[in-house]
Order: sequence, then C-alpha cells, then structure tokens
Amino acid sequence: MQNLLLKVDKLSTFIGKLFAWAALLLTLLISWEVFSRYVLNHPHAWVLDLQIMMYGAMFMTAGAYTLAKDGHVRGDVLYGFFKPRTQATLDLILYFLFFIPGIIALTWAGWTFFSESLAIREQTFNADPLPVYPFKFIIPLSGAILLLQGIVEIIRCIMCIRDGEWPSREEDVEEVDVDKLKAMVHVKDEDIAALDKYVTHEGANK
Repeated sequence: MQNLLLKVDKLSTFIGKLFAWAALLLTLLISWEVFSRYVLNHPHAWVLDLQIMMYGAMFMTAGAYTLAKDGHVRGDVLYGFFKPRTQATLDLILYFLFFIPGIIALTWAGWTFFSESLAIREQTFNADPLPVYPFKFIIPLSGAILLLQGIVEIIRCIMCIRDGEWPSREEDVEEVDVDKLKAMVHVKDEDIAALDKYVTHEGANK
C-alpha cells in the first residue's frame, strides 16, 4: 500500500514540476513581447491571451503537487500541538466535508466546460485567435489529479489513526534545519563561537 501511495505522490510531483517550466516560458515570452512591442514596434495580439492561459495551467496543476508535499495552508498554531491521531481525525473529517465535494464539483464542471469548448472549437476574441479548448482541458485534468492525491491523503489519515503516526511521503524541497546541517558537516557550537571571535577580531583590526 505504501508503495502505491508514493507512486501517486511521484505522479503529482512529476506533473507539478513539468508545468512549472511554464514560469520560464512565460518569462521568455513576456521579454520577447516587450522587445517586439517597444523596440521593433510590432506587438502581437495573441500574447496576452497566451500568458493568461499558461499562468492558469501552471496554477491549476500545482494543486496536487502542493498537496503531495503537505504544503497547503492550515492553522498550524493549534494544529501543530495536536497528536498525530488527532491531526489525522481532523484532516479526515475536513476531507469528506469540504475537499471531496469541492474537487468533484471542480472536475465535473471543468469537463463540461472543456466538452462545450471542444464542440464549438472555441477561440479567443482577437485579431490572431488561439484555440481555448486545449487549455480548458487543464481544468478537469488538474481536478482529477488533485482528487487522486486527495484519496491518497485520506488513506494516510486512516493509516495514521490506526498506527498513531503519519506514514512517510516522498521528500522534495525542505526548509534547512540548522541543527541537522551542523551535524552533517560535523560543526560544533564551540567552533562557531571561535569563528565569531576571529571575525570580530579581524574586523576590529581593520
């Protein structure tokens, strides 16, 4: 079971990181458009629409990635003091009350929007129209991936209630723990204090 949960984590992570490249593409696109508009005096009507759709795609696909990394905002002031079983029970209740109904509605509505857009081959309203339906497909796709990741988190809650501790998840980017960092490089507090004195002494001599 744990291997299956981690595979879903990896899928959400892969999709989130894949669409994160849109940030670089957006930077290049906007820079090129600014140069084209103000230096070459040749603006493009479709660039603004493409910017909006690319940003929307990046934002939507980040949801499952953030959930896989346990990065969504919560009231940690109180939540962090709870025991794992209490945390898991609270999370489980909120998943069924708010998350599942909301994400199902998002996925269902997103599929409807995409289907209707595809049926009429919807395009943007400008001199150089772009197809809209490929980007509207991102809505149900992101909803489905987020729902899948949510089911994984529900299973983790049940496992935590059963075992009394949270199961492991795939690691990615973490905040630096200073104590762990010092242990890794074998630095003692006395060494840091001596270095501080040396730096202070050298600074005074200058």
